[in-house]
Amino acid sequence: MMTVFLPCRAGSERVPNKNTKPFAEVEGGLLFLKIKQLLKAKLVDNIVVSTNDNEVKKIVERFGDKIIVDNRPEHLASSSTSTDDLIKYVPKIIKSGHVLWTHVTSPFLKSEHYDLAIKTYLKNLEEDTFDSLMSVNNLQTFLWDKNGSINYDRNKEKWPRTQTLPKLYEINSGIFINSVSNYKVMLDRIGAKPFLFETKGYTSFDIDWPDDFDMAELIYKHNN
Repeated sequence: MMTVFLPCRAGSERVPNKNTKPFAEVEGGLLFLKIKQLLKAKLVDNIVVSTNDNEVKKIVERFGDKIIVDNRPEHLASSSTSTDDLIKYVPKIIKSGHVLWTHVTSPFLKSEHYDLAIKTYLKNLEEDTFDSLMSVNNLQTFLWDKNGSINYDRNKEKWPRTQTLPKLYEINSGIFINSVSNYKVMLDRIGAKPFLFETKGYTSFDIDWPDDFDMAELIYKHNN
């Protein structure tokens, strides 16, 4: 059983009402769009929207009984809530099977991407190669911290070709898949050996700031 966990708390601070405000002329915004994408995924069995936002609940009602609404406790829905605490909450509402944790702020992850991620995850479990999955961006580029370069040796070559640099990965928070049993044992939305599921181009786009929201609208309108 593959259950989607879709967290949508009230009170977004960086982009006010980002879950539900109109997005690219779509009423119901990012939430409405994400639910439509998830409902088209063939390998998704259930969708749980965890929220304390009445506007979110109204939008979910438009889909009838296809979506399960979790009335999230207020102490798990503030800006100061630790993601670790929310992770501990998941197996209390999803009792068995597997959890696909995603966000409405990944508007270009579509049904086919979710199905491919689930298929990859289940295949890895069967082959006992990886125990979980998370989506990432490949950062095969010049990376520095305050002490200098971190993924190439300037004493050997100042500016090597980027395709020869070692791959590093940025977690883009679009998809996390893990078993409920791992949630309980490891208290995490990934296991001990997650598969790094690369998403490319604007598929990996994550809306975090107002400029991101505006840019995502332009991309969506251009492609729809």
